[in-house]
Amino acid sequence: MSDTQESWIAFEAAYREKQGEAGCVSREELRSRSGMELLGGIGDGTAPHPPIAELIGFIPVSVEPGVAVFQGTPGFQHYNPSGSVHGGYAATLLDTAVGCAIHSTLPAGKGFTTLELKVNYIRGMTDKTGPVRAEGKVITVGGQVAVAEGRITDANGKLYAFATTTCLIFPI
Repeated sequence: MSDTQESWIAFEAAYREKQGEAGCVSREELRSRSGMELLGGIGDGTAPHPPIAELIGFIPVSVEPGVAVFQGTPGFQHYNPSGSVHGGYAATLLDTAVGCAIHSTLPAGKGFTTLELKVNYIRGMTDKTGPVRAEGKVITVGGQVAVAEGRITDANGKLYAFATTTCLIFPI
């Protein structure tokens, strides 16, 4: 196991010790807090993490304006009938990373939803892959539409999938 992989595993264990309960923020919180404020609360455990993160088993690593990184460890529970991790696992990680990258740029009172997600799969994942990270980066954010891209890599930098997204920006 590489030093990077060990540090990723340790990071996840430390995060899980402090994470709050799964849940959703109120509509009022969505209206009154910027994307960075909301995502920062999830990252530091002062806001609930989304139930999908618990179901799939991923955590936030870092968020800064225009960039979001999430980590997950694919396991047997993510397998399809063919004996590899279902493509929806990568799609969910990528959708989260690119969506949160966009959300991190939005002021209070603005929300977003995915209009399109295009995923390219490079190689399959198994329960032996170890932790992977999805990094989303904003390409552009306009008044009504935002575009971002993302990549999933392992601790050695091996690329598993990449994606682009187009999101609709709207008032909450």
